Amino acid sequence: MIGIKSIASYVPKAGVDNYAQGAKFAKDEDFILGKIGSAFLPRKDATQETSDLCVEAVNALFANNPQLKRESIDALIVVTQNGDEEGLPHTAAIVQDKLGLPTHVAAFDISLGCSGYVYGIYAMKGFMEAAGLKNGLLITADPYSKIVDPEDRNTTMLFGDAATATWMGEDAPWQLGKAKFGTDGSGAPHLKVSDGVFFMNGRQVFNFALLKVPAHLHELLDESGFSADDIDAFCIHQGSAAIVDAVARRFEAAPPEKFVKDMLETGNTVSSSVPLLLEKHVLDSSWKRVALSGFGVGLSWGSAIIYRP
Repeated sequence: MIGIKSIASYVPKAGVDNYAQGAKFAKDEDFILGKIGSAFLPRKDATQETSDLCVEAVNALFANNPQLKRESIDALIVVTQNGDEEGLPHTAAIVQDKLGLPTHVAAFDISLGCSGYVYGIYAMKGFMEAAGLKNGLLITADPYSKIVDPEDRNTTMLFGDAATATWMGEDAPWQLGKAKFGTDGSGAPHLKVSDGVFFMNGRQVFNFALLKVPAHLHELLDESGFSADDIDAFCIHQGSAAIVDAVARRFEAAPPEKFVKDMLETGNTVSSSVPLLLEKHVLDSSWKRVALSGFGVGLSWGSAIIYRP
């Protein structure tokens, strides 16, 4: 069975002071920490492309796992909606070349945003098991600094750049359990790019998350035969502090403390937010069962349970 073996990440050291941005838009510390949840937003260097962030994360993964050899990689998926240059060719092909991976690697992109990691781990698992592959790299990298208008108070204080790399293979310490997915394209206008600039209707996105995610998690648990007590932690997309807090309160079946919140120094990193939580809080923990949920642009959502066998 293909599962999650290891996760590594790359978060640029340079970035934006959100307190300075807040002063610009007349937002105080209570708003920055209570609503946004991020004091610092990492930003890629102007010379870095999306593929460069991917390479940094994968190199960190190799460094952490010396037993994983480049020549053993046979699948590579990049989850991004902000690929290199204008998106052609696919970023995964560029990453394969920059990493010096063998040319027998199957490499492709998945164009999804904040739900992308949950979709991605199941796409990778299914692809690898169907094709008999052994070692896969699932990479998330969606630098919104490429599309966010620094003068738009609704978006510039939210998003940080980061990349993660997840090694998926056999004999993994974390296995993939039940998952559920959903799409509502009628909500597409609420999160979109026009003429190269990102637009977000924050109120509509907040309402979507509050109405959809708690109910989706309840459905997932019910269909899995679990109660909230059977889940050690909930790792949901770190859209903002306000969204994570509101979803935790609306869920009701578990104490809000079970919902991991960690975006103070990263911001909303889109498809990288869930794997960043897994890397930092889950993989080396004593937890046995963790629920995931990603949600956003599309509108798209996906929830899943991962567990130690």
